[in-house]
Amino acid sequence: MSEQPRRPIVPHAVQELFGSARFTAALTLAIIGTAFGTHLLLSTMGWPGLLGIVCGLVTLAAISLTTRRASLDWRGLPPISIIVFVGWCAISVFWSNTTLTSVSRVLYLLAFAFLGVYVALVRDTIQVVRSLGDVLRLLLVTSIVLEVLSGLLLDVPISFLGIQGDLADLGPIQGVFGTRNELGLISLVALITFAIEFFTRSVPRGMGQFSIVLASACVLLSRSPVTLGAFAAAGVAALALIGLRRVAADSRWLWQLGLLGAAVLGAVVAWLARSRLIELLNAGSEFEVRLSTWREMWRYMGANPLQGWGWVGEWPMSTPPYFWVNLATRRPQSSGLNAYLDVYFQVGLIGFIAFTALIGLALVRSWLLASEKRSVVYFWPALVLVVLAATSIAESTVLVGYGWMLLIMCSMKASQGMSWRDALRRHEHSPVPNE
Repeated sequence: MSEQPRRPIVPHAVQELFGSARFTAALTLAIIGTAFGTHLLLSTMGWPGLLGIVCGLVTLAAISLTTRRASLDWRGLPPISIIVFVGWCAISVFWSNTTLTSVSRVLYLLAFAFLGVYVALVRDTIQVVRSLGDVLRLLLVTSIVLEVLSGLLLDVPISFLGIQGDLADLGPIQGVFGTRNELGLISLVALITFAIEFFTRSVPRGMGQFSIVLASACVLLSRSPVTLGAFAAAGVAALALIGLRRVAADSRWLWQLGLLGAAVLGAVVAWLARSRLIELLNAGSEFEVRLSTWREMWRYMGANPLQGWGWVGEWPMSTPPYFWVNLATRRPQSSGLNAYLDVYFQVGLIGFIAFTALIGLALVRSWLLASEKRSVVYFWPALVLVVLAATSIAESTVLVGYGWMLLIMCSMKASQGMSWRDALRRHEHSPVPNE
């Protein structure tokens, strides 16, 4: 008797599904949409709904990675700087005075870090740009539609989303992101993403032009001084990279050193002229809020300078010392309004060094790749990291949600192109020349 064909084995069917390119593309869109739509999801579904979605995405990403593990290039990944910072945040739960809160917040940090690692591993940079562009186009269009509905048609705020309905006065608007600073930052990231799409011809010309106009309008209508500062930093960085790519390769390192010196000098001048810059940006009231918060944070940093108070990410309002800081300033904040100080406050000097090393190494690697590689797509991680680093001076967005995931993705992409561990491994296995 002839043997009957065997029925498909379940693991093989699972591998076919979760290992397919179509599934990874769809999951990438879902991950990016969830990260950037966190405020919208919290406003409509609450924390149980958001956490359920995140857990589901982590599970699917883990299964997908397992099925694709043989086809992925893991050399030099993930960067040690990510492991050190996340590991120190995890260890901080042992001395936190809010242990349960710290454990849950560390798990939240790990979840978005894992999702960022997944996206960076399974998608090329241009594929990441395209997925991000699709998500941000939808969110920005939704934001404008709701702002028109609130500010022009109904003339009432949409309170549960944080939309105040000020579009008739040309802003500030908040969109579906809760605050004008969040809208401004996301719109600036979108502008960079749409520009890369346009110059790489990844989308139709009309779609690219519409997307750039949309993002630019959202940046302006947000009227966010923080975003304007980050926009200036990104613009200078883009011009510098364009200039570097036109310089002869053998003399490029001299220009890199010159730009580094100019950047340091510019930072010193900006600090000395900070009062005038704040006045020009019309950010006096916002700066006073931040300054009062930073002063109070500095008072409590002395109690635990080395290890901090324990990782919590977004501040728990009713828990010391965050409650004491907000009580003293009389303007409750959900963060330290400065990612660098916030990290120092939560995980001490060791965490601060690990965090600055994470951003610094990712920025240096991505900058060198953008200045040396021919494809313009390498501009994306470099410029996004410049925006995140600049924004982190006045916001803590990079420590949670989409900001943290963007940092992980850019760091991974930079490490994939320039890993010292991978270079060392290649050197060890290279043939020794004959004497």
